[in-house]
Amino acid sequence: MSDKAYNVAIAGATGAVGGAMLDVLTRRDFPIKELRLLASERSVGKKLQFRGQDIEVQLLSEDAFTDIDVALFSAGATRSLDFAPAAAKAGAVVVDNSSAYRMDPEIPLVVPEVNGDAISQYTNRGIIANPNCSTIQMMVALKPILDKVGIKRIVVSTYQAVSGSGASAIAELQQQAEDYAAGKEMTSSVYPHQILFNCLPHIDSFLENGYTKEEMKMVNETRKIFADDSIGVTATTVRVPVFYGHSESVNIETNSKITAAEVRDLLADAPGVKLVDDPTNNKYPLATDCAGDFATLVGRVREDESIANGINMWVVSDNILKGAALNAVQIAEAFVAKYK
Repeated sequence: MSDKAYNVAIAGATGAVGGAMLDVLTRRDFPIKELRLLASERSVGKKLQFRGQDIEVQLLSEDAFTDIDVALFSAGATRSLDFAPAAAKAGAVVVDNSSAYRMDPEIPLVVPEVNGDAISQYTNRGIIANPNCSTIQMMVALKPILDKVGIKRIVVSTYQAVSGSGASAIAELQQQAEDYAAGKEMTSSVYPHQILFNCLPHIDSFLENGYTKEEMKMVNETRKIFADDSIGVTATTVRVPVFYGHSESVNIETNSKITAAEVRDLLADAPGVKLVDDPTNNKYPLATDCAGDFATLVGRVREDESIANGINMWVVSDNILKGAALNAVQIAEAFVAKYK
């Protein structure tokens, strides 16, 4: 990374991902000269701590990005569409965590360990898109295999934490647990059904093809990140009663044969991956172990005996960190290191 220091803005600073961005910037010692925290009117004046200092939240507006070098957005798609172009026009490079720009052909969609070179396309519009959380962790796990033997098809089932739906979903799961323990009737408002003791095969709205938007995000984003529309991808995304950490069962068909042992060797040295694969001693990736960890945990690596060139694996990651805040900061790091 460059020895310079940069003016950084966080749009949506008071949200869960915004708070995680503050933490990641601290933990990774990102070189900051000025940090500008931006949010909606109801949060203006609130103070957040960063490196021992209280920083007052300012209003997210088109005029808020003067002299900003990097703007990290996690304020939702609507606000990204409203304000990201203004930030880019003011001279900032925007790293957007929403779905607003992910499939825009002019906007790079980046996982730094996978397609970091795509950051160079920021010159198109001044915006870089952060992929969907469930897509990111799968890309990190599959990239070494893609490079080695190629991938023909991906079948993924996700088991996603309620934190992916925001603070209200965390509160709903907590309240249902408390109501159950007290013998009270449980109610649901965030989800259409009770989430406690349940699995909901329903994340985002359903589409005409029978898939949900979340499932099609994984299909389309995978092909864009891997720059290969020929890869077959099918997904089933499920919400589970876990607070933090998305888990995924990933099955791939490779272009040529690779053994489970060879996959483990690749993953053991892969950037962003932590191999946790000792099932005889009950060691495999767990959602309870990934919270706060920057790495994507991969285990249960085994050959799919139903096809000639198949591999199964279990992939777990902190959806607020690598699935959002960490990936955004890593994009910012790569940007300033090479282009600023």
